[in-house]
Amino acid sequence: MGAGALWLAFTVAHLVLSGRWWLWLAVDAIPPVAFVGVPLLLAATAAPCGRSRRPVALLSAAALLLGGQLSGINLRGLAGGDGPPPPGAVRVFSWNTGYWDEGGQTERMYALLRAADADVYLLQEYWYEHSPGPTGAELARLHAEFPGFEIAVAGELVTLSRFPILRRMPLLAPEMPPPLWGSADAWNHKVLRTDLDLGSGRKLSVYNLHLPVQLVPDHSPLGGEFYRVIRQQHAQREPQWRALAADVAANRSPVLVAGDLNTSPAMGDLAKLPGGLRDASYASSSRYPATWSDVPGWPRLWRLDWAFVSAAVRVHSYRFGGSTGGVSDHRPQQLVISTGQPGTSGSASR
Repeated sequence: MGAGALWLAFTVAHLVLSGRWWLWLAVDAIPPVAFVGVPLLLAATAAPCGRSRRPVALLSAAALLLGGQLSGINLRGLAGGDGPPPPGAVRVFSWNTGYWDEGGQTERMYALLRAADADVYLLQEYWYEHSPGPTGAELARLHAEFPGFEIAVAGELVTLSRFPILRRMPLLAPEMPPPLWGSADAWNHKVLRTDLDLGSGRKLSVYNLHLPVQLVPDHSPLGGEFYRVIRQQHAQREPQWRALAADVAANRSPVLVAGDLNTSPAMGDLAKLPGGLRDASYASSSRYPATWSDVPGWPRLWRLDWAFVSAAVRVHSYRFGGSTGGVSDHRPQQLVISTGQPGTSGSASR
């Protein structure tokens, strides 16, 4: 009974504090599925106990009712997406590449990108961890690997498009703290907007983003450095959320927002997303979408990579790629979307 009461109290505290108190970012690291698994486990454990069975069941039911929405279990996908893709639908591939091609994985990385056969690529971590970033040779390789694509680069973000890019705009986030590592561009630019001409009068605004990680587990919670780093990460994240929300709110074009948010389904930070966007997982057959960690020996319990669309965008399929074979610790996202009236551009029907 004590455990049931404690878990219910924790669930209430999480709903109140997550996304509102910087220190709660440490607690936000909990696997989202725990908000379903723990109440069920408590209820099952108390089932043979005559006196505590009923009160524990009630406590567990209350915790499940309050916290089930945080679990990351995807029931919306049971209804399916927006039907078969029309001619002119757009194939999108979004992926945190894991510090680009560090570790001698260049050829495997490019093979994975080519195999995706996408129309639009949204890539994050186009930089090296202990340097200002890739050199001109890496950009030349990108052009060679994707002939005919237009390329936009801002800091650690790369957007490649078969369609003409009408506008390239890294979002400016006021109140960002001074850079502590890497180049100023990689530090400041965590959202790259590109407006694409899809043909037949159709446009699409694509936001490629990589929000700073909320927790760096390199320090013990018993030391002050642990909490200093969490507050520092919070100070980087908040201006980026505000910049994204303001720009999307002022944008009248169809919108796709995708990338590594470093935000799980259990985190209150999701409430900071711009209004009017919906999670693309309604077009996914995965009941528990999870993108991290794609590393042998680590459980894949967290969804940190997301895709959201505005009302004018239809999502015909949304899935997560298989293992990257150690190239990155994130699984890629793959979508097929369309906007407006079917046209003749794109390649989803090929």
